[in-house]
Amino acid sequence: MIKILLSTRLGERRWKQADLARSTGIRPATINEFYNELTDRVNLEHLDLICKALDCDISDILVLDKTSDQPKHHRPRQVK
Repeated sequence: MIKILLSTRLGERRWKQADLARSTGIRPATINEFYNELTDRVNLEHLDLICKALDCDISDILVLDKTSDQPKHHRPRQVK
């Protein structure tokens, strides 16, 4: 399972989600999904913007957790 460490990185910098949203131009709702590991798709442009804003590498944001094969959170799919 791939883990998103955005909450950790923001905490290290003492940034709020809103600070990152302002800095990157990414919608606050999207930042929140990353922060809470609720997303199952990642926009590469967003990753690039986040890494630039936080002055870090992708490996500082995304890590492979080999000890877990279950998602931390699961959002049920909406049926139309």
